[in-house]
Amino acid sequence: MSASEQRLYFLLQTTAHLFKKKADATCVEAAGLTTAQAAVLSIINGQGPVSQNRVAAQLSHRESAMTKMTARLEKAGYISKTKSKEDARAWALESTKLGRDVLLKIKAPFKEINAVFDQTLDESETTRLANDLKRLLNSLNNEDAWPIDKDK
Repeated sequence: MSASEQRLYFLLQTTAHLFKKKADATCVEAAGLTTAQAAVLSIINGQGPVSQNRVAAQLSHRESAMTKMTARLEKAGYISKTKSKEDARAWALESTKLGRDVLLKIKAPFKEINAVFDQTLDESETTRLANDLKRLLNSLNNEDAWPIDKDK
């Protein structure tokens, strides 16, 4: 059956939305962070000092959305912003001690989230799903792959 007949986009979108909704609730309860905030903070913590533009690119977000997100994280005391030494127009983002501490609080919720995969799929299915999703991401990130050639 084709992707259309299987309604793959609908299934993927609905599954991703439900995962995000449940994961956000779990993370907010444990640490007061949404999964989107946790992703941004994790990148900043792992790569900091890092530019806001680089974080946005890694998450495929618009710069404007990242500006709002980093402002909230800074206001909460999770990150600090300083002028970049490489680019006077950019900010260098770094996690604070409070930011690093809050990241520790989301480890358990993410274990719960990933446990759903482990309980639902066997190891080979998990590997296959991961590989298939990586291929789809690579395809979507390929400038030549979108929009799809309608003649095929």
